[in-house]
This record gives sequence, C-alpha cells and structure tokens, in this order.
Amino acid sequence: MEELNALLNEIINDDFIDAVISNKRDKNSNKSKVQLRNIELKGKRYIQITEYVANKVIHQNFTYEKAKQYIVEVLQDEFKQCEIHHKNKNINVLISKKGKVTIKSKTNTECNNTSLSHNRTKKYLIPEGKPVDFLIELGVMNKDGYIIKAKYDKFRQINRFLEYIDDIACKLPSKRRINIIDFGCGSSYLTFAMYYFLKETKGLDVSITGLDLKEDLIIKCNKLAQKLSYDNLKFENGDIADYTGCDSVDMVVTLHACDVATDYALAKAIHWNARVILSVPCCQHEINRQIKNDLLQPVLRYGILKERISALITDGIRAELLNKCGYDTQILEFIDMEHTPKNILIRAVKKHITLKNYEQQGDVFK
Repeated sequence: MEELNALLNEIINDDFIDAVISNKRDKNSNKSKVQLRNIELKGKRYIQITEYVANKVIHQNFTYEKAKQYIVEVLQDEFKQCEIHHKNKNINVLISKKGKVTIKSKTNTECNNTSLSHNRTKKYLIPEGKPVDFLIELGVMNKDGYIIKAKYDKFRQINRFLEYIDDIACKLPSKRRINIIDFGCGSSYLTFAMYYFLKETKGLDVSITGLDLKEDLIIKCNKLAQKLSYDNLKFENGDIADYTGCDSVDMVVTLHACDVATDYALAKAIHWNARVILSVPCCQHEINRQIKNDLLQPVLRYGILKERISALITDGIRAELLNKCGYDTQILEFIDMEHTPKNILIRAVKKHITLKNYEQQGDVFK
C-alpha cells in the first residue's frame, strides 16, 4: 500500500474535493459504499466520512491524518475501488484481490469553486448551523445548531416533508387561521416541524392538532409544546375512526397510520372538504388478505412480493378515489428507499368543486 499512502499524502489537503469508495470485496457485506468530502466547520477543515450500511447512513468527521488512515484500512479490508475528485485532477484507485494498487490520474480541466460549507450540496428549508428550538429539544440538533450524527436521517426526512408542504402552502387560506390535523402523530417530529415552518418561517396563522392512541406520547408532546410556547399546537389522545374534535380542517396529514387507519383519515379529510391531504400509508393488510390472481400466482406466493404488490395496489386505489372526489392527486417519493421502504407519499390538493359533490362522494373510503 505504499503507492496509496503516497497518493493520499499528496491529495488529502485543502484542494481535496470529494471521493467515493465502492465495489465491495464481500458481496454479503451490509456496507454498500463510502462517500468522503472536504468540509469546513467552525473555521477548521475536516473530511466528512459517510458510510452507507444496510438502511442506515453514518456520518463521521475526521482530521486529514485520520481520514488517510481510514481510507487505507477500508480499501485493504472492504472495498476495491476509490474515485477521487481533486482541485487539479481526478483519480481512480483500483485494488486487486492480491492487494496490487493501480492508480489512474486525469487532469481536471473544470473550474472548481467548490463551497466547503457543511451542507453545500443541500439547501434545507430548516438549515443546519442555525439553532432551532424544537430540534434541540427532540435531540436532532445540538445547541450550536449542528445535527446529531445518529439523527441525520430524521433531519433529512423533516426537510423533505417540509418541501412538500412548501409546494402547496399557496393552496391554504391566507386571510384566516389555517386549521391542520395530524392523524397518528406519534413522537411528532414532523408535527413540530410543520408548526415551526408554517408559523415561524412562513409567518402564517396556523392551529395544529396532533392525534395519537399513545397517551404517554400525547402528554410528552403537550409538555414540549408548552415549553416552546407553541400556543396553537396541541395534542389529543384518540382513535382516527372515532375522532369528532373539529368541524372544519384545511389540511389533513397522516403519516404511517397503520392499515385502514389511513382510509379513515382520508374519508374524514374528504368529509371536511380539506384543501390539502398528505398521507404516507403503512402496513396495508386489507388487499393483502384478499388478493388472488392465477396469472400472478408464481409471484404472489412469495410473501414479501405479495405484501409490496398489495401495498402499491392499495395506494393506487386510494389515489384514484381521491381523484374521483375532486382532488389533483400525486404519488411521490417521501424519502430515499435506502432509509425506509415506507416511502410513498400521497399528496392531494382540492380542485374547485362544490360541497354538494363532496357530500355525494364522502363515504368512498368507508
């Protein structure tokens, strides 16, 4: 590995841009690849190491010296290839089974005015580096505004969710209070994020209610809302199917409500004539119990394939029913598949349609 060590001593410096380590030696290994990039934190340079392990993404920030050691070790033991982008050249490193190192270098003719800020590749709606009260309280961010490594996926999920809300914010009322309900709010990361974004960032007058069956979570979330002085954010204990706590709702959110709980939520949204519906379904068993098809039987006999096909059909039916009920409906990717298999978002925005038409179609999900 002398050639590799010499190369790293030459290029791991302030002119190093980024690299990808791939082509794993053990095909059964859970680690699929490693990304590296040069970042600047509080005036100091680091190499950020991002490991993709199964459905997790692990971030670490190393000094230049420690990063060199890491690269050598991971190429000796786990991977065969490293593609490196440097200010002046692009380099491809190949390691054979016997440990032979092959280095190919090509002059980089492109101008590289690369930003070294921690989030240079992403412009998040809630940016890193600025302390946000609810993220600090929920353990996603430290008091200096930087994301806790173990919570980076949650941080990305929150921002992805807010992007979908930002897209439809113009469809919500602008001259009165906006009423929103979050069915199956759980630990309420996204409920707090929604309130913060719409109230503090967008400056809208919002009232949000989170509903969940777990009483301990409801107590905890109400205490946090009070601590943060989120005056128009409240949490209630109850079942979606039996909920009668309001007569009018502008936006209904239902994330990972299990099985037909999603359908109860969609039915209530239609009944309320909600302007916007955001739904990430979960655990769809209804069609799974009923689906039969002689032509597809060779596929359906595999449980995991049957489960996924049933889920896709279920969500397709839900989207079509929402279309029939007067909504422009999209099926979108909520978060990268590498983070969660439950990554389909149904987003429905109401067309201009009379209340009478809704009343005629309001029971379709029941």
